[in-house]
Amino acid sequence: MATVSIPSTFASFTETWSPRLVAAVNDQHMKIAKIDGAFIFHAHPDSDELFYLMAGELTLEIATGTQGDAEAEPTEVEAVVMKVGDVYVVPKGVRHRPVAKNAHILMIERNDTINTGDVEDQERRRDPLDVRNE
Repeated sequence: MATVSIPSTFASFTETWSPRLVAAVNDQHMKIAKIDGAFIFHAHPDSDELFYLMAGELTLEIATGTQGDAEAEPTEVEAVVMKVGDVYVVPKGVRHRPVAKNAHILMIERNDTINTGDVEDQERRRDPLDVRNE
């Protein structure tokens, strides 16, 4: 099995919100992505999600209040402001939204996790590109 260079992989693409699968450990996937702007509020009902900020700016907006509909904008939000080198784990079932400014992130999540979680959004949904054998 070949090694994967995370810096080289980041240098190989410009798309945002388009994750790359760089490793798999047991039933967990390790993905990297370039992100910019706001994603959608969503939750992963069956899996925690780890974020590690490698570059740029990242705030994770955590929903603390909702209005009935799970896909509605939350009524209250806690902002988790991350600095480069910070790690934060969003617990399973917690609605959240990454908001970034030219960020490079590493995520660890269960291998069957869909990036848009429990929200149907075909514009934002991306299956990770597997770069482990390139």
